[in-house]
Amino acid sequence: VQLQASGGGLVQPGGSLRLSCVASGFSLGAYAVGWFRQVPGKEREGVSWICMSDGSSDYLDSVKGRFAISGDNAKNTVYLQMNSLKSEDAAVYYCAAAAVAGCPGPLKTIIVYDYWGQGTQVTVSS
Repeated sequence: VQLQASGGGLVQPGGSLRLSCVASGFSLGAYAVGWFRQVPGKEREGVSWICMSDGSSDYLDSVKGRFAISGDNAKNTVYLQMNSLKSEDAAVYYCAAAAVAGCPGPLKTIIVYDYWGQGTQVTVSS
């Protein structure tokens, strides 16, 4: 049972990246999946969430309109499309899955996550 995050890299300000979070050993269909990020010396913050059963989503205010989360139950994968990247978006990004009964709202209030993926580094620099 694991989550595998990938897709990070180096991108110039204004550029785009797509992160992927692939689940193995369990089905994401009954989970809410969140993307989080952390930079050294700062607390981890939630960036975006999706409830896989109905596709409902939520975002950190600072990424609204730039980031888009999506899920593919057939591929057991969640994506985070990140556009118009800024230097302050640079961080290690993690995905996490929380078992949910239905789709609770707001998703950003979910506290307990059952599985965490390893991080993927996003660097935004010219």
